[in-house]
Amino acid sequence: MISVGVVGGTGYTGIELLRLLLNHPRVSVDVITSRTEEGVAVADIYHNLRGHCDLIFSAPDVDNLAACDIVFFATPHGVAHQLVPALYDKGIKVIDLSADFRIKDATLWEHWYGQPHGCESLLPEAVYGLPEVNREAIKEAQLIACPGCYPTAIQLGLLPLLENDLVDSDNLIASAASGISGAGRQAKVDLLHAEISDSFKAYAVEGHRHLPEIEQELQAAQKNSKKSVKLTFVPHLLPIIRGIHVTLYANLEDLSVDLQALYEKRYASEPFVDVMPQGFFPQTRSVRSSNMSRLAVARPQGRNTVVVTSVIDNLTKGASGQAVQNMNIMCGFSEQEGLDHLALLP
Repeated sequence: MISVGVVGGTGYTGIELLRLLLNHPRVSVDVITSRTEEGVAVADIYHNLRGHCDLIFSAPDVDNLAACDIVFFATPHGVAHQLVPALYDKGIKVIDLSADFRIKDATLWEHWYGQPHGCESLLPEAVYGLPEVNREAIKEAQLIACPGCYPTAIQLGLLPLLENDLVDSDNLIASAASGISGAGRQAKVDLLHAEISDSFKAYAVEGHRHLPEIEQELQAAQKNSKKSVKLTFVPHLLPIIRGIHVTLYANLEDLSVDLQALYEKRYASEPFVDVMPQGFFPQTRSVRSSNMSRLAVARPQGRNTVVVTSVIDNLTKGASGQAVQNMNIMCGFSEQEGLDHLALLP
């Protein structure tokens, strides 16, 4: 049994993390923090936890958190910079679900997040927590930068193509759509039900903060490291609560490759990636509340454009479930422990 703490437990990512950790057979959740809800019972805010959690929100305190084996940060960007260094110095393992340690170039991070990077010294120590790529490094890591939701869905869809140098990496396209929970638990007019229901729109078309993270990791995954990666990434807002659907386009340079066999072989041993049979395409409802990613690959009309569709739950495989998957790997647990549950239907 390991002791864990959660910093930032009032958002959607935080409550999803609690849902998973409280049902994990090897975990005791001992600390949960929130500056705004200090002194309030967790179950008084989230009634789904009544009878399962008797914790009280406390203010973040390094000494209290340092009594834990692993501390999760489910906080807005910039917050982890303030507390992680002290925990790291005490030897505590940290899994950060924010964007604070994902981008290795501090100047690039500052450009996209609009503030100075507050912990540049730990960037070389942070392991990017996509298990399907970095499993061995995750086993030895003390600090995990848990991937974003769009980056997870996009990378899983493109990795087999780039790892085998099969496409023009200068001309990749991702048309992605996320449920409204991806925007976080906040009061904004454009997130109101009356504003988003029965509608569909693109946003951040000029540039989304997840773009440099995606290009960084796809560049690292390329078989030919000298080739650049340029991705046109356009996110959209779906009028649903949770789920991400990504459609990826790339120009195939080797028309002889069996794409279905390529994808099935690449992910054959991955517990949380399901390659759909040829002719079937995944839906967001097939992964709702699960840690599963589902993919399909096609070459329409037999031409040179390869189309990959990729779906995940943005709160689970796109955030909290992936964080728990990383914890399992770090602790030597079965990777599926606490995560091997079916998606909710209908």
